[in-house]
Amino acid sequence: MTIETGTNQVDVVIVGGGAAGLSAAVTLGRARRSTVVVDAGEPRNAPADGVQGFVTRDGMSPAEFVRTGRAEASAYGVRFVDDSVVGVYGSLEAGFDVETATGAVLRARRLIVTSGLVDVLPSIPGLREHWGRGVVHCPYCHGWEIRDRAVGVVGVDGFAVHQALLFRQWTDRVTLLLHDGPDLSPEDLDKLEARRIEVVTGPIESVRGAASRLTGVTMSDGHHVPLEALAVAPGFRVRAEFLRPVGLLPTPHPLRPGTRLDADPTGRTAVAGVWAAGNVAEPMQQVVMAAASGVTAAAAVNADLIDAETAAAVAAGRAAASVAESR
Repeated sequence: MTIETGTNQVDVVIVGGGAAGLSAAVTLGRARRSTVVVDAGEPRNAPADGVQGFVTRDGMSPAEFVRTGRAEASAYGVRFVDDSVVGVYGSLEAGFDVETATGAVLRARRLIVTSGLVDVLPSIPGLREHWGRGVVHCPYCHGWEIRDRAVGVVGVDGFAVHQALLFRQWTDRVTLLLHDGPDLSPEDLDKLEARRIEVVTGPIESVRGAASRLTGVTMSDGHHVPLEALAVAPGFRVRAEFLRPVGLLPTPHPLRPGTRLDADPTGRTAVAGVWAAGNVAEPMQQVVMAAASGVTAAAAVNADLIDAETAAAVAAGRAAASVAESR
């Protein structure tokens, strides 16, 4: 595909404006790098009431977190484009052209992908409507808020027993709803019985609730299980199709159903000049971890640019010296 590009080139384009993208933006802005963040405005944690477990930001709403992060990055000269990326073209040598849904094209020397993911929930009527509030997935993100309540854990795979045992730390009223999960082993049953976790067999027909309050689930046999919260381990699909033109595709996650972009500890991907941070690289990260990975990737990108600029300066100096010597 041939696209028309502008003449302006920035040091870094960041795709995604969540915790990882904003942290990378602040780091690069402070490093005096020209930086543009392209943000589609679809953060993974948008349904949640607050950001939890992030020191000094505990309980802050996701929307306020983004507003605050944008203000901080903007103070260092970072620019924001409210749009989604539909394609990335080019290479490290030629520069990257980042095309947006509205037809804009940004030219960048380096790219940091922090576009996150989409949680894939089981097909149970009513589950999506309560996602992020009455339906949760991470005890460290939501356990305190549902402490001492009646919590059901939806069995979708072998992780369900572990998840039930985790939530037992926050409440002694845990019910494992086997749904379509695998059969329990004798060892699993011993663990659940020892921790006084009730087990309900059979598929879940629907999730029940009034307004924003979850009240329980109805099983396929018509039995109603009263609950105040549900825990589920979702699958996930990273937002990265726009990287296909440069040959970077998601790969299966080694532990959970879903995909991720493979990257080294600094966020460097297999495509030279492209880094990844946050949930797009590790879907199981909490917000504070995603923010830290954004800082790590930004520092790696800045170091890479310094190496390239230093190499170019050395080459230019040698060329000038050679010309001078030939006179």
